Amino acid sequence: MATDLKNLSVFSTNNLPDISKRRFAIVVAEWNTEVTEALFEGAYQTLLHYGAAAENVVRGNVPGSFELSLGAQWFAQRDDIDAVIALGCVIQGETKHNDYINHAVAQGLTQVGIKTGKPVIFGVLTPNNQQQAIDRAGGIHGNKGDEAAMTAIKMLGLQQHVYSYSPKI
Repeated sequence: MATDLKNLSVFSTNNLPDISKRRFAIVVAEWNTEVTEALFEGAYQTLLHYGAAAENVVRGNVPGSFELSLGAQWFAQRDDIDAVIALGCVIQGETKHNDYINHAVAQGLTQVGIKTGKPVIFGVLTPNNQQQAIDRAGGIHGNKGDEAAMTAIKMLGLQQHVYSYSPKI
């Protein structure tokens, strides 16, 4: 697995933008709550550590990962939200439900980002079992929530760069 080679909580912090006035929404699936609460804590603490104000981070809960896309859309449509982080965990289990859920969530979150022009971050674990989920929610492989928050920060930096870029002619 790719995360066997990389710790999710270790990333480059070069050239990060000032996020002190940026507003973030974190949408958290209630299914697999032990894991998703750890993901939320990682994302929230990472945002604070890199300059977000606590009052500029809002949280919304949805029943499961399938509902992350609509929850993310509701937040992304708000003028006062700059980026949305969607956190969930879909464990493989005995049926193929995970394939359908994971695909739908990935496509849904992608569409929300494209539709709104805002960073909408896929912070959904797709492990084979509970232990792999725990290992990636603050365990031996770091915390996907940390990575999702850093991705939101970096995407806001890229957005700022793209929209403030003026080529020299």
